Amino acid sequence: MTDVQTATLGELATLVTVPRYDRAAISAGIVHFGVGNFHRAHQCVYLDDLFAGGTDLDWGIVGLSVRTEDRDLQADLASQDCLYTVTEVDEGHSRTQVVGSILRFAEPGDSAAMLEALLAPQTRIVSLTITEGGYFMSGDEPDLDHPDLAADAADLGSARTVFGLILAAIRDRRAAGTAPFTVLSCDNLPHNGVLTRRIVEGLAKRADADLAAFVAREIAFPNSMVDRITPATTPAQRETLKREHGVEDRRPVFCEPFRQWVIEDDFRSGRPALERVGVTFVEDVTPYELMKLRILNAGHATIAYPAALVGLTYAHEAMRDPLILRFFEAVETGYLLPASPEIEGVSREDYLATVTHRFANPAIGDTIRRLALDGSNRQPKFVLPAVRDLRAEGRDVSGLALVGALWCRYCQGEMEDGTVVEPNDPNWTQLQEAANAARTEPRRFLEQRDIFGDLADDAVYADLFASHLRSLWSRGVRPTLTDFLAAKAA
Repeated sequence: MTDVQTATLGELATLVTVPRYDRAAISAGIVHFGVGNFHRAHQCVYLDDLFAGGTDLDWGIVGLSVRTEDRDLQADLASQDCLYTVTEVDEGHSRTQVVGSILRFAEPGDSAAMLEALLAPQTRIVSLTITEGGYFMSGDEPDLDHPDLAADAADLGSARTVFGLILAAIRDRRAAGTAPFTVLSCDNLPHNGVLTRRIVEGLAKRADADLAAFVAREIAFPNSMVDRITPATTPAQRETLKREHGVEDRRPVFCEPFRQWVIEDDFRSGRPALERVGVTFVEDVTPYELMKLRILNAGHATIAYPAALVGLTYAHEAMRDPLILRFFEAVETGYLLPASPEIEGVSREDYLATVTHRFANPAIGDTIRRLALDGSNRQPKFVLPAVRDLRAEGRDVSGLALVGALWCRYCQGEMEDGTVVEPNDPNWTQLQEAANAARTEPRRFLEQRDIFGDLADDAVYADLFASHLRSLWSRGVRPTLTDFLAAKAA
């Protein structure tokens, strides 16, 4: 068994793919918050591929985390010289590579160490994958009154949040005459750059009006769209890496072969030439973002709730269930594709075909529970905007109303066989109370205006939602889906 370390790269090269560059020649240019599986399967791999071409060697990554819970992760990666494996898996396909683009990982929660990395003159990009929950959202708006953000605004010198640390670094770099960095959100949120700007500028306005003006004028926050299905690594996958490759890795990552990254080309102090390794740079990421949010993310919701309610465990099982697959196809082609923008040179139908293949990948082991997670945050971003767009055009929204009703039925907290659904949302208590009330009064679920907003007052959507929910309770998931599909075919 070979451990993943710098000293063992020669031996590892006989077992898996290893970095085709001298890591000692790489210097840091990017500081990244959130060194989770997705970041290590996505941004890090793109940079690893770029370095293999012998260029842009001054764009290595320094990892940061404000979460003290990440100390074990940091210790494991540090013990491996920040090397780790990424294994791409699909049916009949597996490829493992050692990735070396992370140079070091600062002690999680150590504000002084994090600020030091942010202030380094060679730091020209600060990127983030802190998940949707890291943006202090309250409905569609960031909560700038959150105690953690308010504390940072009152004393930037003691900042503890990601955004407070970024703002403190902007202030101190400005005072030192250091060129400003670009802040690049890589989280799966609509207009993630705009959102990040709003939080940082909002903090700045509370801390120092002159600093706020500097942020507005000098700091770039490009939007980006990211995509690669990367579930949590399982013990079985770790054992597979040992058994099939003879590699011992404390923090391996498993993901699908597909990856995509689209970024608005707005950087203040340069950027790596990632277009050489497949990244798409555009003037406006919005149409790409919308296509992904509608076809892929809303597509996940379409299969997640019926699959969960009938007791399925994995996404590929849902795609192999004939009824759920037909429902997915009907919602995609009848509602989500029409609500997605047309992009010159990009086929929505081809993109859907790719998404369908990805969802059906049995090797990735993507769980239904992961797809059903955090609906109170995801529904308003992925599904409900498509409802509004179609309603504005006077089009049918019955399929999307059924997706909403399935989510409501899931939030009640029991599968059809009586198995308890463990809490799967930060607002689970609120959702469960509303879902139980909606069993007899369906509109009670829609009255959660922080989620549904004006759709609670849309009689067409509300009536469709209510009809579907009554059917789900009185007749069950499969008969309800069958009747919906029959009506669509008529």
